[in-house]
Amino acid sequence: MTAAPLEGLARRPVVAAPMAGGVSTPELAAAAGDAGGLGFLAGGYRTAAELAGDIAKTRALTSAPFGVNLFVPGDDRPEPEALRAYAERISSDADLAGVTLGEPRADDDDWAAKFDGLLADPVPVVSFTFGCPTAERIAALRERGSRVWVTVTTPDEALAADAAGADALVVQGSEAGGHRAGFPAGGPEEGGEIGLLPLIALVRTVSGLPLVAAGGIMRDAAVAAVRSAGAGAAQAGTAFLLAPEAGTHPVHRAALRRPGRTALTRAFTGKPARGLVNEFMRRHSAYAPIAYPHIHHMTRPLRAAAGKAGDPDAMSLWAGQGFRLAEERPAAEIVERLSP
Repeated sequence: MTAAPLEGLARRPVVAAPMAGGVSTPELAAAAGDAGGLGFLAGGYRTAAELAGDIAKTRALTSAPFGVNLFVPGDDRPEPEALRAYAERISSDADLAGVTLGEPRADDDDWAAKFDGLLADPVPVVSFTFGCPTAERIAALRERGSRVWVTVTTPDEALAADAAGADALVVQGSEAGGHRAGFPAGGPEEGGEIGLLPLIALVRTVSGLPLVAAGGIMRDAAVAAVRSAGAGAAQAGTAFLLAPEAGTHPVHRAALRRPGRTALTRAFTGKPARGLVNEFMRRHSAYAPIAYPHIHHMTRPLRAAAGKAGDPDAMSLWAGQGFRLAEERPAAEIVERLSP
């Protein structure tokens, strides 16, 4: 029997994935929740104050439960020479855009302040990406009434999250758009490129926790398939990118409507992520070092300039493998179409 991670949270087995960078707005989270799914806010790249504001706005829009996702900080220490070489490689792109590359620096994404904020003002679900919090942190959230989900890309990560006390696992297949959520900060060659259905089966052999399946889910048949495979619910992100409630950049929206393909790249952030293949990816993916968030900060001015100029070839256009199935529909209709 499939465990139900959304019991008491949603009447449909559909989660609107947290998508950082402004895509997962309070309006999107509220609309998904009101339609019977579970909406999420993305805490990544937000300050603690900004996240608190997003939570307050979501509560003003809906009485439905919702979740918040946080990035677990890593301890990457890239080689300075590798960063210098990559900066030199992409400097001509910055010159053409009329910007200066950003400082390649480490940061913890305001981790402690955001975590403490969720202890002080709990939400129904807190999920984590890029790692697993300590057992003590997970216990603290659970004591405040929050369910804790940890995103995993391998059976070993599932074992670690289970041992730490997670309530459920978000199993992210390699089809998924955006950043690979695995614990190592390294590239795709280091593991985590397992398709969703095999990954569900593999994780099922090492953990009995409820599973939320993520990666390439665009229709109700896919939701039914992952539930038959052992997941209790499905998390979809790319399916919501064209919803009017989503904060998807207009250039990104336009790119999603055109033919193309996706690939994994470290070119924009130093961490593997799946997006629409564009000129920047073609030229630089093979040379980008393992260096997150250093390269994220380095390329940020370039990406921002591309957005202002309407240039899709220098933006990170995150999308899953099923992006051609994305539809311009209200979030509520997308939740309904995903429901088996």
